Amino acid sequence: MRCKVPGEAIGTAWEDRYQPPSVSALYLHIPFCSSKCAYCDFASWATRADDVIMGRYVRSLMAQLDEVSALGLLDGVRTAYVGGGTPSLLGPTLLGRLVSRVRELCPELVELSCEANPESLSDEQLCALVQSGVTRVSMGVQSLDDAELAALGRAHTADVALKRLEAAVASGLDVSCDLMCAIPLQTRQSWLRSLEGVASLGVAHVSVYPLSIEEGTALARRVGDAVPTWNDGDVQAARMREAQDFLGSRGLSRYEVASYARPGRECRHNLCYWTGRAYLGLGTSASSMLTCAGYGLLRSACPQLPPVPDGCRRVRLRVKSGRREVCEGQGISALSFDLEFLTLRQAVAEDLMLGARLMSGVPPELLALAREVMGPAAVDGCVREVTDMDLARSDATGALVPTEQGWLLGNELYGALWGLSEGDVLVASSPA
Repeated sequence: MRCKVPGEAIGTAWEDRYQPPSVSALYLHIPFCSSKCAYCDFASWATRADDVIMGRYVRSLMAQLDEVSALGLLDGVRTAYVGGGTPSLLGPTLLGRLVSRVRELCPELVELSCEANPESLSDEQLCALVQSGVTRVSMGVQSLDDAELAALGRAHTADVALKRLEAAVASGLDVSCDLMCAIPLQTRQSWLRSLEGVASLGVAHVSVYPLSIEEGTALARRVGDAVPTWNDGDVQAARMREAQDFLGSRGLSRYEVASYARPGRECRHNLCYWTGRAYLGLGTSASSMLTCAGYGLLRSACPQLPPVPDGCRRVRLRVKSGRREVCEGQGISALSFDLEFLTLRQAVAEDLMLGARLMSGVPPELLALAREVMGPAAVDGCVREVTDMDLARSDATGALVPTEQGWLLGNELYGALWGLSEGDVLVASSPA
């Protein structure tokens, strides 16, 4: 299925990313946790370790994997990511079976990541991950201060986190960890201690996120309408600068707005999200970004999905079906989705926006395609605007690279680039 829009130029290097029917990346969402953190608004639920729902859910996911593999959607998969929730809560047997099925169906994988929380990442679990073919583990540490962890509602202590990080590094896996800043009780000194604690263990990758207080969470109810002093914009910016300076001094360079890595240890899966590569998400609340050709393959097994509208070049989907509906095991044809249909202009604007998250910036070939699709006047005017605002600059290669100001005020930079999109994105919803 070739979704060429009449009058469009075809064949540029970046534009070719909008053609392949297969996806480059696979994401599997595991919505189970031992407890719900105070700040969390993700699709996750507190679940007992012996709850039979987890086994039913994994079996359904494996059946869905078989279905999409038979369609050819997984033929080009190079990276896979098992996230959540807390995948490690599944235990070594269930998680090992799921990962082994991914390995079986995606033989060209170069990276297979799995999220874990310290309290559920046992030595047995680590061995199972290695044996089943996982290459990378991403651990939700958030802080190495017990009072801060308690305020966030985390189930582990700092000592447990350090011991499990050390064991993960010793296992030979690539190890990443998440840290959170601008959180309750955090000071500059406690933040630097958390950064030092993870860096000293030799982890390859650190993701740093300012806490976002989301409506409907226990934390939002606790703090009320006022912005707490520990979370205001100046504190967030200060903590992010401190992370950049400290991690950089320990050999981890920022390559994406929230991610630091040792040379060659960047998360390839996440890079797919920022560089216009198609990806497929399975499990409740999982998101996908498909080419028209890939959507056509999925639709051949999902009669509930609407046809591609005229002028569409990219389709975004999110699984609406809940965890219990997924567990019913009726396959992908029983799932319900929210959908967005993007024109070529909207897809290119989205890629400009996402590319600006990377320290390498928006590459010249994408800017060339943008000028071709949107017109040189519009694109060059936007480039001048963000340059004049000191949000981005052009480097020697012709890439549009975010400045420090653009890094800290990302929404302004991304908004200016998305402003090139024109028109509203067409949305739809499919029944099961």
